[in-house]
Amino acid sequence: MSLENYRTLGRSGLAVSPLALGTMTFGAAGWGAAESVSRTLFDTYVEAGGNFVDTADIYSGGQSEEMLGRFMAERKLRDRLVVATKSGFARGTGSPHGGGNGKKNIRQSLDASLKRLKTDYIDMYWMHVWDRTTPVEEVLETLASAVRDGKILHYGFSNTPAWYVTRLVTLAEAHGLPRPIGLQYAYSLIDRAVELELLPAGQQLGLGMVPWSPLAAGLLTGKYDRSMLSEADRMPALPADADNGEGAREGGRLSGDNPFGGMLFTERNFAIVDALR
Repeated sequence: MSLENYRTLGRSGLAVSPLALGTMTFGAAGWGAAESVSRTLFDTYVEAGGNFVDTADIYSGGQSEEMLGRFMAERKLRDRLVVATKSGFARGTGSPHGGGNGKKNIRQSLDASLKRLKTDYIDMYWMHVWDRTTPVEEVLETLASAVRDGKILHYGFSNTPAWYVTRLVTLAEAHGLPRPIGLQYAYSLIDRAVELELLPAGQQLGLGMVPWSPLAAGLLTGKYDRSMLSEADRMPALPADADNGEGAREGGRLSGDNPFGGMLFTERNFAIVDALR
């Protein structure tokens, strides 16, 4: 697959590579990648023709965005790349507005992301999670204002129910406001939940699907076996603090302290891996 075989995302003119570079582990403690490794991953991707790079305000406490900002600036690649980032998850500020989909948090998070990324606009801005509280009208008005202000070019939704996205698109079209162009959800042979409502909704509404973790965090590569089943119950739910300067972890991405291993090492999932072999 050529990374230069660009296609437009959803009902828009935003041309992106068929594979995006996800940067959730850039700088992540314990199970992530140190800056030197992250830089190599970034360089390899862009030199192969890739143009779609995805990050978020909470990835490594903002380190991911900061690294990406430095990498782009050093190579003068901002105009060539399509940069996506997100807001919504709580950032641990202690403020009730330190997360969620309210206007105050979106504006604060967006401005902070722009600063860390060393840019004056975001190509694709994702609502990272549905907060179950903020009215859809407020979210639409806030994002439409960000588009009008030139801070974001396009936006979309992640971890949000299909009915909420559908209502927002309907309101945007009825009032002549900028509409979302994409959806970002977990989608793999392990997790196909999006096929029930989200994919059909996206097809009807012209929203492109950007799957995350298509290899189920590496499980579908076949490098793990059933011996990991006995370890699953002992794995903590969240990453531990960094254990060394390089953030190295032997045994693969799902080994050691990480947020995915325990829930992925199941008999059902290994049966899917067996069928794939």
